[in-house]
Amino acid sequence: MNEKLIIIGSGPSGLTASIYASRANLTPLLFEGFAAGGIPGGQLMITSMVENYPGFRDGIGGQKLMAEMRAQSIRFGTRIITEDVESVNLSTRPFVVNSSGGATYQSLALILATGATARRMDMPSEKKFFNRGISACAVCDGALPMFRNKPIAVIGGGDTALEEAMHLAKFGSKIYLIHRRNSLRASKIMQERVLKHEKIQVLWNKIVVEFLGETLLAGVRLQDTQTGEITTLEVAGAFEAIGHQPNTSFLSNQLTLNEAGYIYTHPGTTMTSVEGVFAGGDVHDFRYRQAVTAAGTGCMAALDAQKWLAEKFGI
Repeated sequence: MNEKLIIIGSGPSGLTASIYASRANLTPLLFEGFAAGGIPGGQLMITSMVENYPGFRDGIGGQKLMAEMRAQSIRFGTRIITEDVESVNLSTRPFVVNSSGGATYQSLALILATGATARRMDMPSEKKFFNRGISACAVCDGALPMFRNKPIAVIGGGDTALEEAMHLAKFGSKIYLIHRRNSLRASKIMQERVLKHEKIQVLWNKIVVEFLGETLLAGVRLQDTQTGEITTLEVAGAFEAIGHQPNTSFLSNQLTLNEAGYIYTHPGTTMTSVEGVFAGGDVHDFRYRQAVTAAGTGCMAALDAQKWLAEKFGI
């Protein structure tokens, strides 16, 4: 028996899509993942406190927020499978979905909400202090008390890094932008804003070789890429802004992607280059990457899928 709708991904986008689809009697089947592209629940599962999601004036823990979304989805009838999707075949009708458990599923429509994984630095000390002073999202974590009026490092040299530095300057006492080269990759206007900002200092030709501290981050060890000199910088926070990798490998280039590798959607919609396949959240949103915008596009994807299924199959 064919599924009406399969949703792949269990972050804010996938779960919001499942809530809307369930309430529309589409009885969606949702693959929440297991190991690929992070963990079930998405990047909020490694965010200690979410203070900018509407409706929670005192903030809410990332894991608790996702647990509530998941429970709400199940309440309305979503069926959840805790497995990864290893591959899909978009050239057949209905679409074919192959899971890591070895099963094959068929569906009339698909919603892809697999998110994007923040690129991280592969070193033991980074793992030790991640979420204990190290973060990959300034908008998510920058206003936390542990960073207020304290020196903060931002690692990177693109637009995202400079935007994070500007945002963190509202809270930190001093912002150090650590960049491995002697010139920035960011847009000219962003460079001008950062270089003129009194609280931001760019540390040129530097790489982080170690994160320092006991239980919380207390500093970083830097190496000069030109001279090899090692120095230590005291900071209470380090924000990694070295890019994101959209979780699209399981698609095997069956959909049109943009230049950055994110799924292309037709402007103003969640429709992809393949009819009947829709995308929501960070797997196609390379600009905002927020929980609330992911939830919004998850809603849009469900409504688009509902309308398409009604037009094509009378469902």
